[in-house]
Amino acid sequence: MLSLFPMYLNTIQKLYQLTRRDIQESWFLATEDGKALEPATLNENRSIVWPKGRQIQYLTRKITIPNALAGYPLEGMELRLILAWWAEDAKIYVNGELVREGDLFDSSTRILLSSSVIPGQEITVTLRLVSPNHDIGGLMKSELVYERSQGIDPGFVADELTILHNYLQAFSPEKLETFTELLQSIDWENITEADKFDRSLQSLRESLQPLAEPIKKRTFHLLGHAHLDMAWLWPLAETWDVARRTFQSVLTLQKDYPELVFGHSSPILYDWIEKNRSELFNEILEANKARSWELLGGMWVEPEVNLISGESLLRQLFYGQRYFQEKFGRICRVAWLPDTFGFPYQLPQILHHCGIEYFVTGKLHWNDSTKFSHGFFWWQSPDGTRVPSLMSPPNVAGVMDTNPIIMTDHAVNWERQTGLQDIFWLPGVGDHGGGPTRDMLEVARRWQSSPFFPNIRFTTAENYLDSLDRSALPVWDDELYLEFHRGCYTTHADQKFYNRYCESLLYQAELWSSLATIRLQTPYPKAEIEESWKKVLLNQFHDILPGTSIPEVFTDANETWREAIESGENILHSALQTIVTNISLPTPPRPDAKPIVIFNSLNWTRSNLVSLDVESGYESIYDLAGEKCLSGISRDGKLLFIAENIPSIGYRLFWLTREAGSGGQEEIETVASEFVLENPSLKVLINPETGDIDSIFDKVHQKEILSGAGNQLQAFRDGGQYWDAWNIDPNYQQYPLSPIELQSIETLEFGPVRWRVRVVRIFRDSEFCQDYILENHSPILRIETKVNWQETHTVIKASFPLTVRNDFTTYEIACGAIERTNTPETPEEKAKWEVYGHKWADITDKTENYGVSLLNNGKYGHDSQPNQLRLTLLRGSLWPDPNADRGIHQFTYAIYPHAGDWQTAQTVHRAYELNIPSLAIPVSPSPSPNLPPSGKWLHFPDDNVIVMALKQSEDNPESWILRAYECHGKTAEISLESEIGLKLENSIDGLERPTEPVREITPWKIATWRLSRPCT
Repeated sequence: MLSLFPMYLNTIQKLYQLTRRDIQESWFLATEDGKALEPATLNENRSIVWPKGRQIQYLTRKITIPNALAGYPLEGMELRLILAWWAEDAKIYVNGELVREGDLFDSSTRILLSSSVIPGQEITVTLRLVSPNHDIGGLMKSELVYERSQGIDPGFVADELTILHNYLQAFSPEKLETFTELLQSIDWENITEADKFDRSLQSLRESLQPLAEPIKKRTFHLLGHAHLDMAWLWPLAETWDVARRTFQSVLTLQKDYPELVFGHSSPILYDWIEKNRSELFNEILEANKARSWELLGGMWVEPEVNLISGESLLRQLFYGQRYFQEKFGRICRVAWLPDTFGFPYQLPQILHHCGIEYFVTGKLHWNDSTKFSHGFFWWQSPDGTRVPSLMSPPNVAGVMDTNPIIMTDHAVNWERQTGLQDIFWLPGVGDHGGGPTRDMLEVARRWQSSPFFPNIRFTTAENYLDSLDRSALPVWDDELYLEFHRGCYTTHADQKFYNRYCESLLYQAELWSSLATIRLQTPYPKAEIEESWKKVLLNQFHDILPGTSIPEVFTDANETWREAIESGENILHSALQTIVTNISLPTPPRPDAKPIVIFNSLNWTRSNLVSLDVESGYESIYDLAGEKCLSGISRDGKLLFIAENIPSIGYRLFWLTREAGSGGQEEIETVASEFVLENPSLKVLINPETGDIDSIFDKVHQKEILSGAGNQLQAFRDGGQYWDAWNIDPNYQQYPLSPIELQSIETLEFGPVRWRVRVVRIFRDSEFCQDYILENHSPILRIETKVNWQETHTVIKASFPLTVRNDFTTYEIACGAIERTNTPETPEEKAKWEVYGHKWADITDKTENYGVSLLNNGKYGHDSQPNQLRLTLLRGSLWPDPNADRGIHQFTYAIYPHAGDWQTAQTVHRAYELNIPSLAIPVSPSPSPNLPPSGKWLHFPDDNVIVMALKQSEDNPESWILRAYECHGKTAEISLESEIGLKLENSIDGLERPTEPVREITPWKIATWRLSRPCT
């Protein structure tokens, strides 16, 4: 059969030569006014290139219409110029008139040069192209195409033959011989007479149509689209206008092409249009009612979903779906994340919890190691929730307007993979907006009439997905890991830290505001909380939080973070102040004692070290029972004490006194030359030559946990990646850089409350100042870090080689945990050489029943081996932001050795405690206080239930919403304890709608309830 292919290819090539002409070699470099200079040269890829750095390149050429191409007469045909470029700004002039503009994303075009050519006619085309700042510019394609939009022409028939051949080869190879024989009927002898030659082509088409009949049983389901990044290589302020122009363009096109259906996500954009372009918004409302405009996504923006918390994911959906319901009368059923960099294991459950029925992405087409195995499948969360999920077609520029071959190539591959003959397609310019073009729609109409092309039907994503058979879908029971863009877990570390802090802050602000309103009837700051949440949700956009935008974007984002933090801290402080002023004070232990309240925002009893700024002389602290707390004065003059047994989502009163405390700074002088931190749980030795950790010895279990230098800072060269901010060099470990050098080491505190050793190390132009901290009551070694980072194309990791080992490491993800192998065998497993985790990662040795957890308060990138954990601290990309991570960074990570597995050791609790410290508030009592000096306001007896949110109901200010998730993969009983009388009333979903009652929290389940409150 292979011997038949050369004739087929030869026929196709000959037909193309009759109407198409590559003109890459005939451009001239030009001056600004279009005057031709010397001929442009092509590189090995047949591209015209020029230097990066926003350099302007003018190109020009004069087109003279010939009588014929390869003998075929051209008179009266339409002439189009097809161009593809790589330029951040492109302007195309025809005979001195600007006819088209584009950029890096709107990077190809079909321009009508003449609707009826005349031999000898001259047309001058001039291009003004600006190279990207980060990359060379290029003109990659330029081709002249003569065609007839009405009727057939040789090029159109050549496309039809290619499509027919590809379908026959894939599904009916036994018919290829007949196909090849029929090609011989083309009347090449009369090529100079267009009418006769075209009749022979028409005759060929008629004879081939029986072979093509099965093609018409297939259908392309088209949805016009314009992926629109909220911010990327342009600031947010520009996006609003891009959205306006895109939406107006679509509505205008729909007047001439009523078949066009358009879909768009991001309620934040509709909200802006509503507030600033009301007439346009009303047109969109009408188009939506007419079912020619589909609302997609359901999320406030299209966020980065790997790195944000489960509650953030739910709030993206809550505020997005609520907006759609209020303004358009319905929620969205289709999650739409075409460009997000991978997807967490719990996402199907989170989507389902908020009314989403389908999930769509195309991003896994970007995989660098393997091809994702499914096109349409059930995606299952660890709790068992399943969502039908679709891989949308790859984002290929210039598909509908220039190359129907790409469409049918995709269709053939899709059918082979899924067995489905219904194909989804998304015509439209994206990233920087644009949407479908008039030419795309004309091409669609033309190919709809071809017997050699599948049917074309505009539809909604929802209708398309509803039509697909789900009876025998494969199940994907895992995360959707993108084998690309692994640097996004680390780049622009400030964005990651702000996000983690804001998620924790808004949880606390909302929690205590709710409790203050419930217990004390104070006004609930609903509007302020919503505004703060929406600021955070905006900054979770998938090119902001990952750190992959231009500097101006982060200037805006940092201001938005600061506003959210200021608002959140004010809300939280106000709520706590309201509570403390209403606490009744018992008799103090001493006349000069001052009351202070320690708040615990977590739903379990905790004990932790508290650091206070106090007046001179106040060196002791007593608890409510009159027991003196272990306390001391730190090197910087703060009072340190161990606050024990702070109730679950509650508080406890303590007393500051002038009596001298126990322990303190005076013991510094007795420190030996060794740099040792030792408490009842651990003994830690710091190497005086390197600043690494020589030993972490568990005194309780008599076990050394390090097999080598711990907290060794390992730097590697990390350059040469086109997607600089996105990608870590896959071969980075082959390029280790010089060791970090110790500059100083000093013991700052030596018990009995806290041990602290400060290590300062230098790497090239950067400085790491790290405090090793061990607290009296705790088996956790904290490493508080301040870095002045000044490196580029460098990645730095903190390494912990361990004496425990396991074939997998467990990582925290949104509302759960995931095991990833340390002994990869398959290509898919080997591709996970850099992964993300949230607040902790853990290796537990099953043989020894002992493990080690690595905790953090703002980092995400990790890698591991059977006996090693590493945390990725910082990178140094140059594009799109040349100063992405330069500057001061502060963060903390910690090592937690433990007996048993991470569940038994309550690693989840310890990680939450690192991220959400207890809060100390001085008491200023009111004349008539009515709260006891200690309170436990919310508590689940089972320690595997984590409270995610307590908030006021959106529709009923007298109703309250509580959400929690199961964190150990074990069933938990539902039993809420509350000293203020709160009770679980009924189960609801993430949109606060009634659902089936939840009688127990099954493994990894997210549950939301409406609470009943006591009568007051």
